[in-house]
Amino acid sequence: MKFLHTADWQIGMKAAHAGKAGPAVRDARFEAARKVVDEGRRRGAEFILVAGDTFEDNGVDRVSVRKVVDILASFGGPVYVIPGNHDPWVPGSVWEHPAWKDSDHVRVLLEPSPVAIPGGVLYPCPVTEKHSTRDPTAWIRADGDKGIRIGLAHGTVEAIHRDEPEYPIPADAAQRTGLDYLALGHWHSTVLYEDSSRAVRMAYSGTPEPTGFGERASGRCLLVEIAGPGEVPRIEEIQTGSLAWIEMSEEIRERGDVARIRDRLQRVVDPGRTLVSLCLRGVLDPEEEPELASVRDILEARLLHWRLDDSALMPAPQDERWIEAIPAGYLREAARRLLAWSAPGRNEPPLPQGFSPEAAARALRIFYSLSREAAR
Repeated sequence: MKFLHTADWQIGMKAAHAGKAGPAVRDARFEAARKVVDEGRRRGAEFILVAGDTFEDNGVDRVSVRKVVDILASFGGPVYVIPGNHDPWVPGSVWEHPAWKDSDHVRVLLEPSPVAIPGGVLYPCPVTEKHSTRDPTAWIRADGDKGIRIGLAHGTVEAIHRDEPEYPIPADAAQRTGLDYLALGHWHSTVLYEDSSRAVRMAYSGTPEPTGFGERASGRCLLVEIAGPGEVPRIEEIQTGSLAWIEMSEEIRERGDVARIRDRLQRVVDPGRTLVSLCLRGVLDPEEEPELASVRDILEARLLHWRLDDSALMPAPQDERWIEAIPAGYLREAARRLLAWSAPGRNEPPLPQGFSPEAAARALRIFYSLSREAAR
């Protein structure tokens, strides 16, 4: 048995966090969906499993639903889909769209009941409400059906995120229910789970296209091969994402650090398909300001989308230009005093009782950040 496991397409995602790049981010999700189906066909998969959250929500427009059905139907073989917590099976949901009836190959499974599949049995665990603390796999019995046993579920494997008990799934669910493989959706990173014999029988495929910054090991689907009942699955990760979401957190300590960051940005392989979140902290020498400006220019000119947070970037101690830019009066004097107090070993003006150079430095950073914000 050979099949493709995918999940969390999140079609209809607004992508407001991507700003002007939102339309490109939304289009990329359709591209990734097509690639998933193309890979399944090219690699000889007998069927495709979609483990929930095909859509961002049940308010997705009808045209997008039709596009998804057409993409799935283009596989030409069986496709099994379950609703997830973003697109649960409820009245008025996307699953009531008439397009689902147009394909003989695409089946939306809305009942927790065994389904015969090529070479075995599928145990679907459809989601019928957005929030639940019930284990969606609890209904699956460990005995009874012959052939290769495959589960299809959407939820949170216990110990992944203790603060989110949404559809909790035991870490030993596949072994407990006698499944040869449990295909999971909900978490956007690819995660493989070993059972007590160190065999991987349960996995998150991850989303086929990253949805934002901070997602680890996403932009993939899984090709799964199982030789027979009880045999260990052979799992191959397939890259399907086309956008790169890069998070950079850099500390500026000395001259040349900004140029190093600039050079790294210039080496981005496919800038037109790259989104960058850059956070800078540390101390900036006044002579490095042109380099920082060039970093902004590269971000603006080359990348699909970017955001720069330099609010924690402090001027070098010898650079008092920002203080001179503050209107004359008590605020400018306060900034000067904080700058003087923040320098170790300085006695003039005297430090107030209970006030340390470290506290002065922290206050100066806040002062500087507020002054920059006011100047924008």
